[in-house]
Amino acid sequence: MAPDASSELPPADDPGWLLRVVKDQRLAFLLVGGFNTAVGFFAFVAFDRLYAASAPQWSVVLHNTLTLGCAHLLSVIVAFVLYRTLVFRVRGQLWRDAVRFESVYLVSLGVNWALLNLLTIGAGLDAIPAQAIVVTVIAVISFFGHKHFSFRRPDAGSRP
Repeated sequence: MAPDASSELPPADDPGWLLRVVKDQRLAFLLVGGFNTAVGFFAFVAFDRLYAASAPQWSVVLHNTLTLGCAHLLSVIVAFVLYRTLVFRVRGQLWRDAVRFESVYLVSLGVNWALLNLLTIGAGLDAIPAQAIVVTVIAVISFFGHKHFSFRRPDAGSRP
């Protein structure tokens, strides 16, 4: 029989160091989200500059799509680990949580892609300021998606 993945994690009643310090899950989410947003934003800037230098002839949509995709891969890994361990403090169901987490991130990525292209093509903004605007919308979508879907566990009172 395979070892229980939940045995690697602290007990469910242990809030972890971040929640012991800030005591509010929303604030912990914002702190981790702020850090992860910075990681994702700097990755976006790095990939934006890399693609601008290596393939300046690419269309804006292709450039935006590749830049967002690469930044997404990096930031989703960082975010999953940090949210799961520091904010929502869940145990077990690692793969289910990962799939749900990525599905929330894919919705956010789709909204991000649409708004980024609307702001860069439609409004004529440069990609970096446009992305800075979009991340605030994405933060709200992400909190509710992760809290109520990605890391949701049945309430103790709903168990048979």
